[in-house]
Amino acid sequence: MSSMAPPSGRRIRHGKASFRRSLASAAGPIATALKYASLFVATAVVLIPLMTLLMAAFKTREEYSTTGPLEPPSSWFNFDNFVTAFTRGNMIEGFINTSIILVVSLVGTIIIGTMTAYAVDRFEFRGRRLILGLFLVATLVPAVTTQVATFQIITGLGLFNTRWSAILLFMGTDIIAIYIFLQFMKAIPKSLDEAAMIDGANRLTIYARVIFPLLRPAIATVVIVKGIAVYNEFYIPFLYMPAQDLGVISTSLFRFQGPFGSQWEVVAAGTILVIIPTLVAFLFLQRHIYSGLTSGAVK
Repeated sequence: MSSMAPPSGRRIRHGKASFRRSLASAAGPIATALKYASLFVATAVVLIPLMTLLMAAFKTREEYSTTGPLEPPSSWFNFDNFVTAFTRGNMIEGFINTSIILVVSLVGTIIIGTMTAYAVDRFEFRGRRLILGLFLVATLVPAVTTQVATFQIITGLGLFNTRWSAILLFMGTDIIAIYIFLQFMKAIPKSLDEAAMIDGANRLTIYARVIFPLLRPAIATVVIVKGIAVYNEFYIPFLYMPAQDLGVISTSLFRFQGPFGSQWEVVAAGTILVIIPTLVAFLFLQRHIYSGLTSGAVK
């Protein structure tokens, strides 16, 4: 009995294979078109509100009320709204307070985070895994559920309505920073520690002169990620620093709703002023953000 399939069966299989090849060849351009269409839609969703905001910031009050949101201003050199935001909106004071809180918080975060990662990775003691587990559990607890206790602690320390309240809360190292520091720490050979000990260095000297300089890529990543988070934070400064002279850029912009509630062109100018530093930092440092996070993930 012949094992060969009948001609009709071969024709059917050949037809199915031809159909699959034609379908695959047609699906390629369709998939490419859908990919670029989705990218175009995502880009439009991001850029259209920013362009609307930018055009509103350069319009006069009369022009804003008589033109459409996507209609460009008559002059791109009208900086009156930005001047008003800086002088009457207390944006300069907000930038100063934000800079102070940002720098001190980041310095404290780096010192605490690197020391914690060094102790957990290099020292043998009971409860190492428990400490990391507690860090992880703390991130799972909603922050709003602990605000009453946190507020009482800050008030009890006499830090309410001072910059130190925000600095102390921002200085707490989160699990992301600990994870990044730990991953880079594991890539540093322990033989460096042993060689330094042979030369007479103690643990603090090893941390300061050997470990800390080698953690510069991780430090750069944490500075960028947490710096942007602190810069954009609103809740903590609004709750713990209600005084007008302690306003940061986020709370200063929020207070525009009072004197400038109906002057949306001034609000738009203030919003642009807040966005620019973050946008510039991200555009110039995004390579370090991605490379730092991916390097810490594979080491």
